[in-house]
Amino acid sequence: MTHQHQNQSNPPPPNSEAICSNRSSHIHNHSYRLPSPCPLSSDSPCRIRLSDILPYDGPPMATYLRALDALSTSLDRHNAAIIELSPEDAALLRCAIDSSRLYFRTRKGGRGVYTYRAGRPLEDVDSSPPCMADIFRCMGKAARAALCAIARHLRLRSDVFNHLLDDSPLPAKEASSSVLVATFSQISLQQGKVATGGGKIAVSCEVEKGLLMLISSDAPGVMVCDNSGRWYQADSSLAPGELLLVTGKALSHATAGLRPAASYRTISDNLMIPTNGGRTSVIFRLMPQGNAILDSTPIAAAGHVIPQSYGPISVSQFMDDLSAEEDVLCNHNDNTYVSTSP
Repeated sequence: MTHQHQNQSNPPPPNSEAICSNRSSHIHNHSYRLPSPCPLSSDSPCRIRLSDILPYDGPPMATYLRALDALSTSLDRHNAAIIELSPEDAALLRCAIDSSRLYFRTRKGGRGVYTYRAGRPLEDVDSSPPCMADIFRCMGKAARAALCAIARHLRLRSDVFNHLLDDSPLPAKEASSSVLVATFSQISLQQGKVATGGGKIAVSCEVEKGLLMLISSDAPGVMVCDNSGRWYQADSSLAPGELLLVTGKALSHATAGLRPAASYRTISDNLMIPTNGGRTSVIFRLMPQGNAILDSTPIAAAGHVIPQSYGPISVSQFMDDLSAEEDVLCNHNDNTYVSTSP
C-alpha cells in the first residue's frame, strides 16, 4: 500500500533543521560484535528538532513542513527517527540518566528496572530514581508532538489520535496509561520486558505494543530493522539528551498499516558500554487508554484504502490479543523475562 503526500508545494528539500546524519565510524569498527542473520544497514535515522514539530496556531511554516517530511522519510526508510530536545530538556534528560545510574548502583539486590506511572501513589519516594515526574512530562511532550506530526503527514488532523490518550493533565487520582521505565546494567529492554540472562544479543526481534516508544541511553545498544529488512544500530549517533523514536503496533492499527510498527532488539554485548558496568536507559512508552477504540475511519476519510483486517477494536482487546501472541512466542524462547509493568 503506497501513501502519497499531498503537499506538492513543499517538496522535502535538503535542510539544516532536520538532518540525516552519517553513522559514526566506530560502528563499522565493531559491527562484527552484532551477530545477525541479515546484513547491516549503512544509514542512520534522521534528526528532527522537537521545536520544529510542536503544534502551534497559525499557518504551517516551512520549518514545520520540512520537519514533517524528514520525520516521515526517516520512519519510512529506517523505522526510526532521532528527536533533538531543547537545551533545557536535554540537560534534564542527562540528569535523569545520571541519577538513575547512581540509584541502581547504590541499591542492593535490585533487578535494575524501575517503572513509573504518573498519578500512581508512590509507596516510598526514596525507593524511586529522582526526576521521574519531570522526565515523564518531558518525554510525554515529545511523544505527543511526534504523534501529531505523524498524523499531519498522513493528511489527518494533528489531534486525530488525542481521544486515544490520557487527558493532559491527568484527572485527580487517575494513573497514566503511558509508562516511563528506567533500566540499568546488562539488561535488555524488549517490549516492556527485560532479559536477565547471558548478556548476549536478543535472538528474536521485539515490537512495541503501544503508539510510540522513546529511548535515551548513556551508550548505544538498540538495533532496528529498516524497511529493507536490514538490521542497524539505530542509536549509534544518539547524543546525550536525544531521543530515539520507534512506532508501535497500536499506531499501526490506528493508521491501517500506513505507519507500521518497527521491529527492534537490544544488545548488551557491546564495546561501547561504559566501563562502569553497564548501560543506563530511560524509555517512555506512549500508550492508549484501555477503554479507547482503535479505529481507522479517519484514515479512510482522508482518502486512504483500508484493508478489512484493520477494523475497529478496543485497546484492551487489542492488547490482550498481542499478549496472547507474545506468550506463545515466549514459550519457544530460552531467555527468562521479568515484567516491568506494575
